[in-house]
Amino acid sequence: MSEISVGSILDGKVTGITKFGAFVALPEGKSGLVHISEIAYSYVNQVSDHLKEGQEVKVKVIGIDQSNRINLSIKQVTPPPQRTPRPAGGGRPHQGGGPRPMGYVRPAPKEPTDFEDRLKQFMQSSDSKLSELRYIEKKGGNRRGGGRR
Repeated sequence: MSEISVGSILDGKVTGITKFGAFVALPEGKSGLVHISEIAYSYVNQVSDHLKEGQEVKVKVIGIDQSNRINLSIKQVTPPPQRTPRPAGGGRPHQGGGPRPMGYVRPAPKEPTDFEDRLKQFMQSSDSKLSELRYIEKKGGNRRGGGRR
């Protein structure tokens, strides 16, 4: 029999389900844990939504710690799902309740890839909304109560 090692892909059987993952019986009388984050590519709220006790699963050994506990993954055995591209218009239509201010240029739609890009996109969107509010105030928009002092 071959020794269980990191990178091995094995057949196992779910023997127990917890809030944080599932225990899987492996060959040679060993067992390992599939952490909740390694069950599926989509968000897993409850392990029992994806796995049942007694279910046969294919797993990949992703780690063996100093106490010989075996960490497993189900999602690394299957290819990731294909992402569908978003429509070219950027998604939702303008919902500002009026015309866009003069000189407004819609930024080119771009899918943010990392935190910095997402933060940059958020800041640009925020600046655009603030500019639109200032424009409306300048034109004599809402004058209830909060004038300048």
